Amino acid sequence: MTTALDSGPATRGQHVAAAVVVAAAAAAVVLAPRVAGDDGRLGAVLLLQVALAAGWARAMAPPGAPGAVVLAVAAAVAADLLVVGVEDPGPGVLLVVAGPALVVAVVHQMLRRPPRTDVVGSLGAVALLVASACALALLLLPGVPGEADSWAGSPLVVVAAGLAAGLLVDAVLPRPAIAEEASRGVPGLLAAVGAAVAVALLAGDAGTLVDALSGITTGVVLGLVAALAGTAASFLLADAGRRVPAVAGAAVEGLLPLAVCAPALLALAVV
Repeated sequence: MTTALDSGPATRGQHVAAAVVVAAAAAAVVLAPRVAGDDGRLGAVLLLQVALAAGWARAMAPPGAPGAVVLAVAAAVAADLLVVGVEDPGPGVLLVVAGPALVVAVVHQMLRRPPRTDVVGSLGAVALLVASACALALLLLPGVPGEADSWAGSPLVVVAAGLAAGLLVDAVLPRPAIAEEASRGVPGLLAAVGAAVAVALLAGDAGTLVDALSGITTGVVLGLVAALAGTAASFLLADAGRRVPAVAGAAVEGLLPLAVCAPALLALAVV
């Protein structure tokens, strides 16, 4: 039986590569407006959505994968255009895309060539991919990734720090394991929370006790969300039942948690 103690060089290397993907993705979203304004952020988010869809299809290889990629990318483009094109957009605009996309996902299953194996599993995989791609569009909402002139205080940077720290620690010390047959360990989870708290405190004004407590609270919440999202992505890859290509695995392990964390960033922005 494979356990976390058997995590080989391939898995450890994938964790390191995923940490690089997380850092590059966060930097692209936060810094793109400085280079090309709002269009730059739109391009950066769209690039992440396409990379997630392509990596997902290659890593998970669900039945009907090509159609799933086309549907996810189309839904992502529609979500992005709605977010940037609607005056005073809210998260509800994503339902305009996600709802019809799920209907199309059912039609996609009906159009698959027989024999249609694992219909339920394939439909669930497509639904998760579409939801994740649309969730990344939340990073285009004002205030969610942080202000363009204050990247150090970006909540997205806090999340990325937590994700990257957890991945790097798990690449070295995936023990004690969070669960059997997992390549993620308790030290990585603690490192994710600790890194998020440290970045939140460094980015904020901790001159008073109230400010310090606010920074700690923000870091703990976002760090826990990042740690759990990263762990879930790793479990998903482990459940693929096949050897996952390194590039595709790094894309999923790095970008899927960012999509999962996007609603938490939105909640923090509106509180």
